[in-house]
Order: sequence, then structure tokens, then C-alpha cells
Amino acid sequence: MPGERTDDRMVLRIGGADREGFLQGLVTKDLAAPGGGLVYSALLTPQGKYLFDFFLLNRGEDILLDVKADAAPRLAQRLMMYRLRADVTIEDSGLPVVRGLGAPPEGGFADPRDASLGWRGYGMEGGTPAIDWEALRVAACVPETGVELIPEETFILEAGFDRLSGVDHRKGCYVGQEVTARMKHKTELRKGLAVVDVSGTAPVGTPIMAGEKPAGTLYTQAQGRGIAYLRFDRTEGEMTAAGAKVTWNRP
Repeated sequence: MPGERTDDRMVLRIGGADREGFLQGLVTKDLAAPGGGLVYSALLTPQGKYLFDFFLLNRGEDILLDVKADAAPRLAQRLMMYRLRADVTIEDSGLPVVRGLGAPPEGGFADPRDASLGWRGYGMEGGTPAIDWEALRVAACVPETGVELIPEETFILEAGFDRLSGVDHRKGCYVGQEVTARMKHKTELRKGLAVVDVSGTAPVGTPIMAGEKPAGTLYTQAQGRGIAYLRFDRTEGEMTAAGAKVTWNRP
């Protein structure tokens, strides 16, 4: 299947002699891990809360950073704040993002979050969008920035970044690492994102109720399913979100 051009992404080019060490000390994923390819990662607050998520591609002479277009200026500004005297440049590469399903073509890279999301490429020719990416990401419980991923509120482990290959617990320090490590090793997650069955529809952000008790929040919905942020101790039986019925089949 041919690739489709994605117009809501921007690809930043990270250059300079210190680019790898600079990013390695900031982001949640290990850029030096063996295997290469496309890396999914995030930048957190010092308190361990989500700020931005993005893809990184180390091309040797530079690193491409694929991020939501409307977040790119704020991310570039944040990175510049951390740059200090490091030899690092940040600029718009001008490269379009193309994605498709199936095996990656030459110049394409498998989406590291979930195999069902196919591949991504940069600077390639792309056709008219026709794939229901929203339904695919709901089925795979892949959160979207500004929807399920809320800056300065979301904890990435509750958002499934372990499952999405978006965090490496064996790498060295990064911004927000202490809080993330503490959540990983010292606590059992009692809240988090999950795929639910939805009968009816409700606006994104609608509270989910288990009887008279708050049980979470319903976000993106597609083809009778949705991504919900749930309190796992209140999910037995049928729940409601405004006029919609919500059920979660615990794994």
C-alpha cells in the first residue's frame, strides 16, 4: 500500500557536534541502543510529567525529530533552553512525513509504537490520505498529544509508554527520570489508559461513572471502541459516559 502524506507533523533537524549527548541527557529513550531505526521518545518536566512526544531518527550527520506541528515551536524553544553552551543547532528540515501500512518500503521505518501502525518515512512521495489512522491507534491504545497525552498532567507510564517502546529504564539520567523510575519500581499503577467498548458516543473528555463514583475519562472513539483513562479499582461491570455505555474487559 502506498504511503500517505501527513500534514500535521513537522520534522526538526538537530545538528551540531554535541547533538547526541545533548538529546541523550533529556529524552526518555536511549539513542545509543543497538539496532538503530526510528525511536519513539518523550521530553518530561523535572516532576516527571509529559511535555512532548516525538520520533527520533539518527542519520549520522544529524538527528531528525518528528513532532506534532503545532507543538514544534514550543519544543524547539524548550530544547534551546537546555542547550546552554552545547554545540547544537535546531531548525525546520522542511521534510514531509509519509506513513503507510505493511512492511516499510526503501527509506521507510517501522513505527516503533505498535506493528499495526505500519511505517513512517521522511522526504518521500505521499498520496492522498485514505487510511483510518484514528481507528488503528484506538485499537492499539496509542495516545495522541493534546488528547490522551496532556502536557504537565500525564504520567507516561500511565499512558503506556512501556508498552509503546517510549521509555528505557536502563539508560542514564534524563529529565523526569527519578519520578518515572519510582513509579516503575516502587508502585503498582492504579490508573492508566485502556481500550474500552463504547455503545453510543460522548465528547472527548467526558467523565466515566461507575454508578455514582467517578471511574475515569473517555477520550478518542472509533468503530465502537475508545481510549479511556481509568481508575482500575472502579471498572467492574458497565460504566457510563454521558449517554454512552462503557465496558472494559480487563486483560
